[in-house]
Amino acid sequence: MTKQDNRIRRHRRVRAKVIGTEQRPRLSVYKSNTRLIAQLIDDAKGVTLAAISSDDAKGKTPKERAEAAAGTLASLAGKKGIKAVVFDRGGFQYQGTIKAFADAARTAGLQF
Repeated sequence: MTKQDNRIRRHRRVRAKVIGTEQRPRLSVYKSNTRLIAQLIDDAKGVTLAAISSDDAKGKTPKERAEAAAGTLASLAGKKGIKAVVFDRGGFQYQGTIKAFADAARTAGLQF
């Protein structure tokens, strides 16, 4: 099994347990080599409520860009009245850029 296959298997396990609702949407995170993409998703309706990419964020390192993107996503969520979310790490390990994004989102006001 390749590294990508293992990540997909982990993601399937996470998605079997994590479900977003209108009151508490799923905060889905995808990390590539160059950027981090995050979405707030209502799984009941199948609708993306807000999305952000770290391409638009300022910062020198991927970690700094992820932290800036988390602040932007939290402000978008606040405008839509979303305070609590369910975190979906997308099969990625909870360390480095993913952890920095989650911590920055928590400090910006999202609860999970």
